[in-house]
Amino acid sequence: MIKGTVFDTKRFSIHDGPGIRTTIFLKGCPLHCLWCHNPESQSPHPDVMLRPNRCIACHACIDDCPQGAISVNGSSSVTTDMNLCIRCGDCTDTCFAEAREIIGEEMSVAQVMAEIERDLSFYDESGGGVTFSGGEPLLQRDFVLALLQECKRREIRTAVDTSGAVSWQTLDRVRPFTDLFLYDIKHMDNTAHKKLTGVSNQLILDNLHQLSTHGHNIILRFAIIPGLNDSEQNIRQTGEFAVNLPQRHPISILPYHATAADKYQRLNQPCQLPTIQPPTDIRMAKIADILHSYGLEVKIGG
Repeated sequence: MIKGTVFDTKRFSIHDGPGIRTTIFLKGCPLHCLWCHNPESQSPHPDVMLRPNRCIACHACIDDCPQGAISVNGSSSVTTDMNLCIRCGDCTDTCFAEAREIIGEEMSVAQVMAEIERDLSFYDESGGGVTFSGGEPLLQRDFVLALLQECKRREIRTAVDTSGAVSWQTLDRVRPFTDLFLYDIKHMDNTAHKKLTGVSNQLILDNLHQLSTHGHNIILRFAIIPGLNDSEQNIRQTGEFAVNLPQRHPISILPYHATAADKYQRLNQPCQLPTIQPPTDIRMAKIADILHSYGLEVKIGG
């Protein structure tokens, strides 16, 4: 039985493809974008998310931790050594105040399909469906492929939200069962891309060109991060690349938001961009105008 690791299911989503959708978020990502808004998705393994404001200092988690990773600091509050923590979940099971949560659950295809089918009537009425996101969902290729095939069998429309940082063999296997690709673009300059995400953009852009060559339905998604990828040069290079793809695809420009800062704190991870402010509406409109000048269909937002 094929299983995968899911960290969230968002129902009634309207920003992950057309219509009303159910978005399934899978763990694991080959990129480490400085602006990642789902830091809990990066590791392929379960994570422990802490909510210190809910802790009532009962110390039950200390007794139940098999690794001795939890202790009391000088102010009697609980602290966790994440280097010792093995994410076993014992502390979350014993914490009735819900100050601790395991992020990432192993699920079967049947379990995920049961969640998806709860919203069938909304898909039919709105032209929606299911979107597989992450992280990078295609790191769990066999699991996603099985889900896509099952959705196709049940006539449920599908979308895959991908960074494209996977082998073409992976994309080639899933593309016959995918109705829409939401394809992320980070930066056109390879050196800058490596600095901002940890990986080269060559495979990403090559895969996008291949998908376009095969005539797939693609929406390009370009997150605007002030000071990092919003220079006029990069905007224009993005427009030039997009307009020269074999097929013409719409592009959504997504304004950076800082709502993930609290997630980093609860994961006991440093936030890489604590001081960046979201782009203004005026700035987003100007970027849209530049891209539109290349003959592209441009939308602000998901």
